[in-house]
Amino acid sequence: MPEFSIPVRVYIEDTDAGGIVYYVNYLKFMERARTELLRTLGFSKPAILEEDLLLVVHSAQIDYKSPARLDDALNVTAEIERLGRTYVLFKQRILRAEQCLAVASIKVACVSRGAMRPAALPPTFHKTLKETDSL
Repeated sequence: MPEFSIPVRVYIEDTDAGGIVYYVNYLKFMERARTELLRTLGFSKPAILEEDLLLVVHSAQIDYKSPARLDDALNVTAEIERLGRTYVLFKQRILRAEQCLAVASIKVACVSRGAMRPAALPPTFHKTLKETDSL
């Protein structure tokens, strides 16, 4: 699958007093891109896989390269970097035109709802992701 992307416009609510995107909002933009990627693959409620399973962010590593500013038109990308038995590692970027503003690796884990312990990704979900990205 080619790199998936969604457009995002920077609004005043996304910025600090100087008109620069507040750092945590980059992660929110990336969450939207991952959610929409999974939605295009047929998972309408991607955070909840099945009755007793959830997808949760396990870890995030992000490098901020240049600031996004009020009214910028951005593209936020998501692609599957690695697929494990209990997790998906996403590579994500935030771009303004061709300029990369931020790059991140986001590990999303599957956990049991009650115990919040690692659980295997459901077979259909795992198979779809594997086939989509030819992992």
